[in-house]
Amino acid sequence: MINAEVSRGGCFLRAIDLYAGIGGWSLGLRLAGVDVVASYEWWQPAIDTHNSNHAGDLRSIDIRKLCLEDLPQQIDLVVGSPPCTEFSYANRGGRGNISEGLKDLVKFLEVVDYLKPTFWALENVPRVAQVLRHGFDDPEHALYRFRHLKPEIAVIDFSDYGAAQARKRCIAGNIPFSLLETYRTRLPSRTLGDVIQNLAAPDVVTDPLWGVTLPVRKLTEAQAEAPLNGEELRMNRESKEFHPVYNNMAFPDPFPQPSRTVTATCTRVSRESIVIADPKAPGAFRRLTIRERASLQGFPITYQFYARSFAEKAKMVGNAIPPTFTYLVAHAAQRTPVKSLPSFDEAGASLVLPAKVSAVTPPDTEGRSYPETRSFRAALPGLRFKSGMRFDLSNDFIDGGANWKVRFFFGPSKDIQEVDLDGSVELDLRHSPLVGSILVGLQGNFARIESKLCSTNPATLQAVWTRRAEGLGPYELTDFLGELSEKLHDALLGALDVDALQYLTAYVVTVADQSVRNGKLPGQRKLEKNAIRILSGFVVADWFNTLSWHDRRQLAA
Repeated sequence: MINAEVSRGGCFLRAIDLYAGIGGWSLGLRLAGVDVVASYEWWQPAIDTHNSNHAGDLRSIDIRKLCLEDLPQQIDLVVGSPPCTEFSYANRGGRGNISEGLKDLVKFLEVVDYLKPTFWALENVPRVAQVLRHGFDDPEHALYRFRHLKPEIAVIDFSDYGAAQARKRCIAGNIPFSLLETYRTRLPSRTLGDVIQNLAAPDVVTDPLWGVTLPVRKLTEAQAEAPLNGEELRMNRESKEFHPVYNNMAFPDPFPQPSRTVTATCTRVSRESIVIADPKAPGAFRRLTIRERASLQGFPITYQFYARSFAEKAKMVGNAIPPTFTYLVAHAAQRTPVKSLPSFDEAGASLVLPAKVSAVTPPDTEGRSYPETRSFRAALPGLRFKSGMRFDLSNDFIDGGANWKVRFFFGPSKDIQEVDLDGSVELDLRHSPLVGSILVGLQGNFARIESKLCSTNPATLQAVWTRRAEGLGPYELTDFLGELSEKLHDALLGALDVDALQYLTAYVVTVADQSVRNGKLPGQRKLEKNAIRILSGFVVADWFNTLSWHDRRQLAA
C-alpha cells in the first residue's frame, strides 16, 4: 500500500487499468503520481489482492462485456495486460486458441479508440508483437480496424528496466518509447542473488529494489518449501541440462545474473521452475518462495497476496507485470526528464504494509504417490548428443503391464527417426571378429547388471517409480546402462585400429539408414562423429531389450 499522505499531491494524469490483475500497473503508476481512477479485473483472488493493497473496491467484471459509455471520461492514460494464455508458446506448445485471445486485444483497443487518451500502453507475451503487426496489415483481420492508432510495437526485457528478472514482453502503444529508453542509464542492475540474499537477512529485510525495510517478523510469504528430494533433483537437473530438444539451462540457477522468467505455473519438477542452492541449508536445493518470486517481479516486500493456496499465489505473481517497469512508463507519460527521474528508493519511501496481511499458505510438498501408470523417460548418461539425438529408457503400458525399453532417436525435431533395437545389432557384433572378443571380455560387466535385475521385474520397477515399493528404481537402471555403454566405448577405442573404427562408423550409418521410413538419412555427420559411442549404445540397448527379465512383466509387484 502507498501512504496516502505521500501520494496525494501532484496527480497530473488520470489513468484506467484494464485487465488489472493484482495491481502491477496500478502500483507503478501511483508511485509515479498518476491518478488511477478505475481498474477492471475478473479473477476474484487478483481482485482481493488489488483491493487490499490499493484500498480499492474493485468487483469482478467481464471486461469483454464492458460498456464503453460506462467508462470514466477525460482519461490521459490507458494501460493493461490482456490475458496472454492463448498467445503463449508455453500453452500447448504455442497452439493456443488465437481467435479467443484476440477478443481481449480487440476489447482493449476498442477502449483506447473510444477514450482517445493522450497515451496508452498494452503489455503481453512477445508473440503478440507478430499478431499485432499482422493484424494491422491484413484487411481480413479482426485488428485491422484499429490500424489508425499506429502504435509503436517493441519487445523489451524487463531486466533492462530495473527488474531482477530476464522477462521479455511485447509493449505496444504510443508512450514516449525514446524517453523510456533513456531511463535505463539511471537504473540499478539487480540479480537473482541480490533478491535471495536481501530476503535472507536475519533481522531487518531491505527491499532489493524499492529500499523499504521491514523487521523479519513482519515479512510475509517467506515460507520455504522442503528441499527437492533426490528424485526431484535428478529430474530437474535432467530437464534443464540435458533436454532432448530445447537449449540447456544452468542448474541450479546462478545468483550473479537476473533470474529466468518467473512463470505462473510450475511444479516441484519442471523445466520452467527456478531452482536455487538454498543459502540457509548448504547442499540443499529448493524452489523460490512466493516473496522471492514477487521481488523478482518487482513487487515491494510490503505487497500482500490474498489467495487460498501457494499455487494460486504463484499464479497471480507469475501473471503480473513488474511495477518497476510501469513506474517508468508513468514517468515517461509525464515527460519526466531522465535527470529528474526519482529513483526506486525515493518512490519506495511511501510504501507501508496494508492493514490486513495475507494469510499463510503452506508451500507444496513432495509427491507421496503417483498413478500406477506414471510415465518415465530419461536419457542414458553418456548417450545424449543434443538436438534430439539420444538413447533413453522409457515405459509404456500397451499390453496391460509396464514395458521397459531403451530406444534410440535421431534426426531434427520435425523428422525424428528411431532405430528398432531388437537384438539384431548385438547379434551381428558378437559374431564380428572386430568386436566379438571385446564383448566377451566385458561379459562380467553385463552379468553384474543382470544380477541386479534378478531382484526385481518390470512390475516392481514400475512400483518403485510410483512410490509403491522400495528397491531398484528406473534412474538407477539408466545409470547402470550408461556406465555399461561407457565401458564398451572405452574398450572399443582402446582395442581397435583406425580402419576398424572407420568400418564400424560405416556400420552405424547403415543401421540408421535402414530405419529411415522414407527420404534421405537425416543427421549423417552427427551419426558419424559419435559413431562409436552410438554403437556402444546399440549393443547395450539390444542386450537389455532382449533380456529374459522382460518376460516377467506381468508378475505382481
